[in-house]
Amino acid sequence: MLNQNQTPLLDALKANAARPHTPFYTPGHKQGEGISQSLVDLLGKAVFRADLTELADLDNLFAPQGVIQEAQQLAAAAFGASQTWFLINGSTCGIEAAILATCGTGDKIILPRNVHSSAIAGLILSGAIPIFLNPEYDPVLDIAHSITPNAVEFALQQHPDAKAVLTVYPTYYGVCGNLSAIANITHQYNIPLLVDEAHGAHFAFHPKLPTSALAAGADLTVQSIHKVLGAMTQASMLHIQGNRIDCDRISKALQLVQSTSPSYLLLASLDAARQQMALHGKMLMSRTLQLADEARTRISQIPELSILQIPAYQEGLGGSPGFLALDETRLTVTVSGLGLTGFEAEEILDEKLAVTAEFASLQHLTFIISLGNTPADIEQLVQGFITLAKQYYRSNLTVKNQVWLNLNRTLDYALQLSPREAFFAVSEILPLTQTNKRICAEIVCPYPPGIPVLMPGEVITQSVLEYLQQIQTMGGFISGCNDISLKTLKVVK
Repeated sequence: MLNQNQTPLLDALKANAARPHTPFYTPGHKQGEGISQSLVDLLGKAVFRADLTELADLDNLFAPQGVIQEAQQLAAAAFGASQTWFLINGSTCGIEAAILATCGTGDKIILPRNVHSSAIAGLILSGAIPIFLNPEYDPVLDIAHSITPNAVEFALQQHPDAKAVLTVYPTYYGVCGNLSAIANITHQYNIPLLVDEAHGAHFAFHPKLPTSALAAGADLTVQSIHKVLGAMTQASMLHIQGNRIDCDRISKALQLVQSTSPSYLLLASLDAARQQMALHGKMLMSRTLQLADEARTRISQIPELSILQIPAYQEGLGGSPGFLALDETRLTVTVSGLGLTGFEAEEILDEKLAVTAEFASLQHLTFIISLGNTPADIEQLVQGFITLAKQYYRSNLTVKNQVWLNLNRTLDYALQLSPREAFFAVSEILPLTQTNKRICAEIVCPYPPGIPVLMPGEVITQSVLEYLQQIQTMGGFISGCNDISLKTLKVVK
């Protein structure tokens, strides 16, 4: 039985930071002595004393035999995995490694069309061929949910030679599909279920949260410990269970996509975050859920605002195949009833009311309520919405007309080349108006949440071009592509 009180990696880093010695190794600032004074003024000097490299007592991330190995074993036990890898390049490198470890050039992988851009990078790196599934879609709210078990089953019947299934659980909005059913169907074909659980690292620590991906039967899951728990930005974990995935292939894939100079500050923050949740997770999540419940209750009472919840038209508590559960710590507020777009509301809240959302979409604002939030934060959030509704309400006819342009929109997707082939093909840059029916050579996505609208290998359609222009007109931000002003696009020559 492992002792979850322990923090082997954090303790070793602390000891080495305090050990008197003369450093002739990287990093060049030599425990803060060479750091710019302006940075010291911001952060203090102590953090730089702990910014160390792979010293003898600190183990090696890519061949751990000491404190990193111990810390990863403790994390595996805490999160319910058989083996865990620490990630210092975010969940992005974990998703890439998952695809690289399970798919080679020409291999098929089944995945939702609303995957994060990191999955597209994994396709480009591996040469895998995506079999895309459309997620369940709410046309009224204009929100994509999860893929359904039926869709996965149909895809596997059509493509029984697929090497893996990948899904997103939860979505950026906190929506969870029927992952247990998807796992059962996937395993009937003796292939692994990979899960992008970047926003669900807290699920294992409270019974009122959705079932964690591992508990639901996933073979591999990637979690951003920094997004909802107490680790530093970029600090994530990859967990596996069962025998459908080769551990050695995971390790080798991670060597390709992670830095060979890992930050021990990030690694130690993973060790500390694991200990915090293993010892106090249920209490911390109870408090977080209580804060979230207060926010949901009070904001839902403000006229013209509504809160995302499991659809009321679904019978019982089961939700729908694409919306079975909701992470109650993820708060999505529909603001279109105020006559505002989500982008406009985000700007007002941030610049005038000192409330900053996680991201905005056409009709909604989404907020992450985590263990780091306080009752004062919730009060500020609620008061911000009260002020927004009172002082910035306008006739909602204009925004509803704008929104209805986007409702029930079906974006046409057709993959002409594999993402890898298109990415490495000879390309040219054309004015946006000349790209209709051409093959895209870059990733184009509104960010956040980083879900590509176009990817290398897809045929550019007029509906996609109109959608991107509308998002930009409404105040959204286009990223991933060479020209973020969207005047031009890179296409296969």
